[in-house]
Amino acid sequence: MGFKHDLLVYTTLECESSEEMAASMHKAKQEGADLVELCIDSLTFSHIFEVELLLKQRTLPSIVSFRPNSPRNSCKENWKKTCLQVLKLAVELDVEFVEVDREVGSDEVVAELMSKRSNCKIIASSQVSGGNPTKERLCNLIINLQSTGADIIKLVIDVAYITDVAPVFHMLTHCQVPLIARAAGDRGLISQLLGPKYGAFFVCGSLGGKSTPGLPPLTSIKEVYKLEYVNPETRVFGVISNPVGHSKGPLLHNPAFRHTGYNGIYVPLLVDNVKEFFRVFSCNDYAGFSVGLPHKEAAVRCCDEVDPLAKSIGAVNTIIRRPSDGKLIGYNTDCEACVTAIEDALRERKKTNGHASNVSPIAGKLFVLVGAGGAGRAIAFGAKSRGARVVIFNRKYERAKSLAAAVSGEALPYERLNDFCPEKGMILANASAVGMQPKTDQTPISKEALRSYELVFDAVYTPRNTRLLQEATEVGATVVSGVEMFVRQALGQFKLFTNGLAPVDFMRRIVYEQF
Repeated sequence: MGFKHDLLVYTTLECESSEEMAASMHKAKQEGADLVELCIDSLTFSHIFEVELLLKQRTLPSIVSFRPNSPRNSCKENWKKTCLQVLKLAVELDVEFVEVDREVGSDEVVAELMSKRSNCKIIASSQVSGGNPTKERLCNLIINLQSTGADIIKLVIDVAYITDVAPVFHMLTHCQVPLIARAAGDRGLISQLLGPKYGAFFVCGSLGGKSTPGLPPLTSIKEVYKLEYVNPETRVFGVISNPVGHSKGPLLHNPAFRHTGYNGIYVPLLVDNVKEFFRVFSCNDYAGFSVGLPHKEAAVRCCDEVDPLAKSIGAVNTIIRRPSDGKLIGYNTDCEACVTAIEDALRERKKTNGHASNVSPIAGKLFVLVGAGGAGRAIAFGAKSRGARVVIFNRKYERAKSLAAAVSGEALPYERLNDFCPEKGMILANASAVGMQPKTDQTPISKEALRSYELVFDAVYTPRNTRLLQEATEVGATVVSGVEMFVRQALGQFKLFTNGLAPVDFMRRIVYEQF
C-alpha cells in the first residue's frame, strides 16, 4: 500500500442554525472528515452566547471562519465588529484553528489573536477571483499573507480552466509556510485530489447530498482515492472528458492500482482544450490518460505517435506518455475490446473452444453496425480486421458512407434497418446512443427484425441490460453487453498504464458488482 502520511480531510459547513450545524458535524464525522470548517457568518444568532455553546459542544476539531463576502453581511461596520467578536471567542475557547480573512485581518488583528492564544493555530486566508491566477499574482498574495505572521495560509482561487490549477500546485510545492489551497469551480477538482502529491496536508471534500463544484465527496476521498497514500512519487492518470462527472473510471482504476501495488491515482479531468492541457501538464508524472467524448478525434492530433490501428480508426481512447522521452503515444483499446467480446461469445455458443481458434468466428459473417461515431469506427475496423462483411446504418447517411468506404463495407439508409434481412445468422452491433439513460425505452431496431441475428452487441452500458438486449434474448439471440466491452477496454488501458498485466478477475468483479 505504501507509506501513509498525515492528511487532514475537512469539509465546510454553512448552516443557518446551531442545530443544523451540530447535525452536519455529526454527518461529516460519519463520512470520514477529520475536522470541519464552521462558517459562523452563515449562522443566524441573536447573541454571541449561542456561538459559544456551539463551539463548546463541537464533536470534531474545527476551523472557525467568518467570511466577509457572505450575503448576510450587509452592514459593513456591524459585520466587522461581530466577526472580530467571534474570532476572539474562538481563540479564548482554544478552538483548533481560527481563520482570519485578509479583508478583516490587518496585521494588528492577527497579532492580537496570536498573543491571546494557547494552542490554537491562526490561518490567514484570501479569496482570489477574476480568473487567470498567475504564479506572480499568487506569489505576491502569499508574501502578503505571510507578513501577518499567521501559522498557516489559505487561498481559495476561482479557476476558469483546468490549466489554471498548475500555478496552484507550484505554490504548494514552494511555499515556506503551511498552505491550504483550493481551486474553486468544477474545473478545480484536481487541486484537492492531486494536492497531496504536491505536499498539501489539508484536503476539502463535500458532505453527502451537498455537491459543491470542484470538491470530491468526503466518502470518495477515503474509499475511492485513498488520498492519504498519495505522495510526490505517485503517477497521475485520468479520464479527459467533458462532461466528466458520469465517468466510472476512477471507481475501477484506483482500486486496481492498489490491488497491484502500483503507486498511481486515476482522476476525472474536465478538459476544454486538449492541446492546451497537454502543453501545461507536460511532466512525466502525468503518465497516462483515458480519452472520452468529445475529445477522441481531437486527441489524435495531440499525439507524437499513434498506433497504426488507432490511426486508421481516426480516434484514440488511450494516451500514454513514454517515460524515455516524454512523447505522447495514442492507442485505441475500444476496437479489440468489442471484437474479442463478440468472438468469445460466439465461441462459447458453438463450444468449439480450442478448434481452429486462429480463425475468427466473425470471419465471413454479415456484420451490421448501427452508428458511425467514434465507437462505431473502432468496431467497424475491428470487424473488418477479422474478415467480416460490414454493413453500416447511421442517421447521418453521409457519415455511414465514408466509414463504409474506409472498411470496404456497405452503407444503407437508417430507415431500411428493420427490413434488412439478406440472410440469417447475422451479427448486430449498436454503437449509437439509442437506449442510453435516460431514454431507456428506446431501441435502434424492431424486435421482429432481431430474429435474423445470431448475436446482438450493445455498446451502451447504462443501463447494463438495455431494451435491445432484452428483446434479443427473448428471440433467442446470444447477447453481449456494453459492460463487457467496458471491462475489456479498461483492462487494455490498465495494461498500457502499468506496462504490465492487469488484474483481470479483480477488475471484472468490481465492474459487475458496482456498475
